[in-house]
Amino acid sequence: MDNLGVKAIENPPITSQKYYTMCAQILLRILATAFTLTATCIILNSKETVDVFTIQMDARYSYSPALKFFAFANIIGCAFSVFSLFLASIFGRKGLHPNKYFYLFVHDMIMMALLLAGCAAATTIGYVGKYGESHSGWMPICDSVAKFCHKIIASLAFSYFGVIFYLFLAIISANQSRKIQV
Repeated sequence: MDNLGVKAIENPPITSQKYYTMCAQILLRILATAFTLTATCIILNSKETVDVFTIQMDARYSYSPALKFFAFANIIGCAFSVFSLFLASIFGRKGLHPNKYFYLFVHDMIMMALLLAGCAAATTIGYVGKYGESHSGWMPICDSVAKFCHKIIASLAFSYFGVIFYLFLAIISANQSRKIQV
């Protein structure tokens, strides 16, 4: 008889685990949406014009294919975060079967990979913009357009947080999809 009491303490009720998992899913999806939306807004508004020896120099995200890819990756990440937030809240009310967690896992991994690829591309261009590339003859531009570079750095920081939130979501979904019975 004592074994049953100990077992109930060691294994919390399935309903509290389910609510904890769904609350974590919804909170992380809200955070991922907010951070990718913020990164998108910052990158889309990053532009600066300066005069260098009576010549106007214009810096915009749209001049770099890597920064355009970064912007579109964040737009897609934000849109699919809203979509997955909607689905997770619906599934949370009905109860989520472990098979559905596999689909959330695949979604979260794809979004994490897309955001990480965008961040990597933008980080590379940002590094070249900050320090230049002496072997290729590329001069650093962040000394001239500091406001533009600061916006890119802020956008990158928010987007990297979005990647981290998607990593946590993928871990949670993978853990829950382990319970699939074949």
